[in-house]
Amino acid sequence: MTPSNSQHLSLPDAPQKILVADDELLVVQGIIGLLKTLGFEIIGPCKNGEEAIALVREDRPDMALLDIQMPIMDGMQAAQIIFHEYDIPVVMLTAYSDDTFLRNSIAAGVFGYLLKPASKEQLSAGLSVAWKRYLDHVDQRSKIVDLRQRLDDRKLIEQAKWIIVKRKSISEPEAMQLLQKQSRSSRKSIASVARAVIDSNDLL
Repeated sequence: MTPSNSQHLSLPDAPQKILVADDELLVVQGIIGLLKTLGFEIIGPCKNGEEAIALVREDRPDMALLDIQMPIMDGMQAAQIIFHEYDIPVVMLTAYSDDTFLRNSIAAGVFGYLLKPASKEQLSAGLSVAWKRYLDHVDQRSKIVDLRQRLDDRKLIEQAKWIIVKRKSISEPEAMQLLQKQSRSSRKSIASVARAVIDSNDLL
């Protein structure tokens, strides 16, 4: 499920609600304490990926902070579901440093990694960078969708234009002018007018 672009129009400049999942009690308590001092609203903590997904569904955080190694469902499995079904970016907590992780996992919804134990400064910087990556991703996705829509509209208009040329035995520029005139008078987009022309031709 991919949410519509309109859902992203009100994305904040920084995340506010952070879901935290880690099965190590002392680690998660420390992280939550630091996040609260940074001003974040905390959702959780969760002990595994399944609990994280359930809380995401219920509370819709801006971002999820997940430990990679968790029982029942690990962080990477949970990240894919949290991102692809709910469009919420994930930052991973890990005890291991591996640059290939980040390169290979943005498709899975992972936009950053933090090494445990993370300091307050590392948490602040890591979440900020990950959120910026996510905003860039949303912007790029929106541009791709807009480009596809423009290409689809252009195909519709070309198809409708040639239907009018054949129906009325007029030139291509004249057919285009008719489409534009109908668009203005009906207060509909040229693509909508073109679709109506195509649909009526199919009926005939």
